Amino acid sequence: MAKEVQPIFILPEGTQRTTGRTAQRNNIMAAKLVAETVRTTLGPKGMDKMIVDSMGDITITNDGVTILEEMHVEHPAAKMIVEVAKTQEAEVGDGTTTAVVIAGELLRRAEELLDRNVHPTVIAKGFRLAEEKAQEILDKIAEPVSEKDDAILRKIAGTALTGKAAESSKDVLSEIAVKAVKRVIEYDNGHVHFDRDHIKLERKTGGAVESTELIEGIVLEKEAVHPSMPKLVKTPKIALLDCAVEIKDTEIDAKIEITDPSQMQAFLNQEETLLIEMVDRISASGANVVFCQKGIDDLAQHFLAKKNIYAARRVKKSDLEALSRATGARIVTSLKDLTSKDLGTAGMVEERKIGSEDMTFVTGCKNPKAVTILVRGGTEHVADEAKRALTDAIGDVAAALKIGKIVAGAGAPEVEVAKELRKYAESFSGREQLAISAFADALEVIPRTLAENAGMDPIDLLVELKAAHDKKQKWAGIDVFRGKIVDSWAAGVIEPLKIKTQALSSASEVACMILRIDDVIAGSQKGSHGGGMPPGMGGMGGMGGHGMDM
Repeated sequence: MAKEVQPIFILPEGTQRTTGRTAQRNNIMAAKLVAETVRTTLGPKGMDKMIVDSMGDITITNDGVTILEEMHVEHPAAKMIVEVAKTQEAEVGDGTTTAVVIAGELLRRAEELLDRNVHPTVIAKGFRLAEEKAQEILDKIAEPVSEKDDAILRKIAGTALTGKAAESSKDVLSEIAVKAVKRVIEYDNGHVHFDRDHIKLERKTGGAVESTELIEGIVLEKEAVHPSMPKLVKTPKIALLDCAVEIKDTEIDAKIEITDPSQMQAFLNQEETLLIEMVDRISASGANVVFCQKGIDDLAQHFLAKKNIYAARRVKKSDLEALSRATGARIVTSLKDLTSKDLGTAGMVEERKIGSEDMTFVTGCKNPKAVTILVRGGTEHVADEAKRALTDAIGDVAAALKIGKIVAGAGAPEVEVAKELRKYAESFSGREQLAISAFADALEVIPRTLAENAGMDPIDLLVELKAAHDKKQKWAGIDVFRGKIVDSWAAGVIEPLKIKTQALSSASEVACMILRIDDVIAGSQKGSHGGGMPPGMGGMGGMGGHGMDM
């Protein structure tokens, strides 16, 4: 009689495990679902998504990374695709949808090869080779750009704004984006430095999007701390304080014993004297405007107002640093050290009412290295989307100047790269050839999606587009408004090279990583989810087509 074999458990109870093709299929399915979610937002005729969170707050946008972050994707493989969008946003500031759509399509093409028994590592190797070659091709077809090419830079910003809610005001916003970037970008031995934080985007509801303005200085969501302070200072001498203008509490518990009222009065007088000394120090430095990161005592506010000094308190550290860059003032951490050399200058400091709020405008700065864009919109949602669109435009202009290279858009570079990759694939005899060809086919998802979103026939347009590229028309792209093939460079559809190179490298890396996973082990979760998978993983094994809780 055969002995009964005792099963051996090496994983804790409640752990779920999916292996082999099932694991690959589930991961690819989740990644494709993420790509499908944002795919309809691509291009000038892309649609928007409305996302309502658990608190009932509404976000209306077609910005890929915003959609994916607001959706709170749970599936682990899907999260990896969301990371592609986040990387694209951090590196360039635009092209998030492109990156995610390419990643999803690469996995869809890889799945077809898996079904033909091509090994995942062979596919991954082919994808890596194709991505390296694609970067080379992109670099070769790119055109140079410099700070002097204002018209081209405005077209780059305009391309980023096309298809967004703020498109109707794209001429005004493009001009603002280019001016802002050129104002804060710095050159050091041929290297370009750009910090997005040096352009402050302040959103205010009220007014149309075209009333958005560029302030050559800083706008603060602060008002003067005392009603008697001047509302306008014409020749400001600005002090930036990283210390409180109030009496410090003792670090240790201290007990003060007061036995008669005169002692109490003396104690209060002493406190008043200390505050007067602080205000006198500010006044003696020659400052007539004070921005303080910490608090300003009520009594100190009164003495500052008597000396006709404009003061704002609880100013954010980032705003204080921006003020320093814009006005040339030094941030002082001790009032004792404040001198006239620490003060900054501007054309004017003014308290203005924007909408229902009082704001402080520091304007007319000479050569400010930090600026503010006051974004307007008829409703909160319009202003929010205009702000996101401007962020994309600023990121694109800065990326173009940093790398110094640009390409035309409208699907032209993808078709050109795909054409060259197919030629490259012919130099391989093994199964890598299939993977490189699959990579080339995957790139065509961009022009195909642009056509689909515009309600055109993608098959006819792609055939026409490929024919144009075969005739050496490297910038032949899709005009989604007229439904035909155009020279996208001549049409002014221009993007920074960095958008394309970053999207390709992120998408291919994540696709290769997901392909190489053949075993998913999800530990049991304590608490409300019981002993199963993380929420939204749908038990992994039995996920089917709906395994992503979004």
